[in-house]
Amino acid sequence: MPKERLNVPGFRAAKRAGTRIKMVTCYDYTGAVLADRSPVDAVLVGDSLGMVMMGYSGTTGVSMEEMLHHLRAVVRGAPNTMVVADMPFGSYNVSPEQAVANANELMRAGADCVKLEGGIPFYDTVRTLVRAGIPVMGHVGLTPQTAAALGGFKVQGRDAEAARQIIDDAMSLQQAGAFSVVLEMVPAPLAHHITEHLTISTIGIGAGNGCDGQVLVWHDMFGLYDRLAPRFVKRFAEAGQVISEGLAAYCTEVDNGAFPGPEHSFKMKQEELLLATAEPAIRS
Repeated sequence: MPKERLNVPGFRAAKRAGTRIKMVTCYDYTGAVLADRSPVDAVLVGDSLGMVMMGYSGTTGVSMEEMLHHLRAVVRGAPNTMVVADMPFGSYNVSPEQAVANANELMRAGADCVKLEGGIPFYDTVRTLVRAGIPVMGHVGLTPQTAAALGGFKVQGRDAEAARQIIDDAMSLQQAGAFSVVLEMVPAPLAHHITEHLTISTIGIGAGNGCDGQVLVWHDMFGLYDRLAPRFVKRFAEAGQVISEGLAAYCTEVDNGAFPGPEHSFKMKQEELLLATAEPAIRS
């Protein structure tokens, strides 16, 4: 029996009931099928695909075309799971009108909502998107698209001034109409405080267990990507190691002739082979 599909009102209901939301990133059809068969509530087609799927050094190189390509694949594989689509860098920071145009493309491709980074400076953008009928998930704390301006990939909000800014950013997103906000790499006590004072759901990543839900990058949690090793990541399976061992075993069996064996091969009648390989008749 298919699981009950989470939606935007479901986020609000989960907050009221104290039910934690489970979200993971997802970038392709195969991963989406696995997520759809699991108890995961929502999948995020994140711009982290630029790093883990395309080999970029960061997330800013991801284009709308690339995001739409991956989003469509995920939508096809996860019919019973809420799909959140990241708005790529440069797709929403020129004007609210630009944001609506690009968010419309993501929604037409099958997204249930969009996610964008930034707080107070994007109040008008979020409000315009929501008024246009596009559900918005916010993202504050460490914002990877602008990590260079924040001093790199490091914890945000450790001192009072920086913490106050994150609180104000989260409150601003709520006031603009966002239905949820991601808190990334902020101290656990700060994330807990924000969660208690917002009426919308918080989704933590490197923000402790006081949030209303959690999200992790697929390739991080399954040991498939090792160019970054954030402290907040827990590996729930060593899929990368299993795949490496499988590749080594495959190469060994090809080398020694064990693969393919008779059980992996197809047969034909000997007489048919003889007919097919007989010398052609000599013609005058």
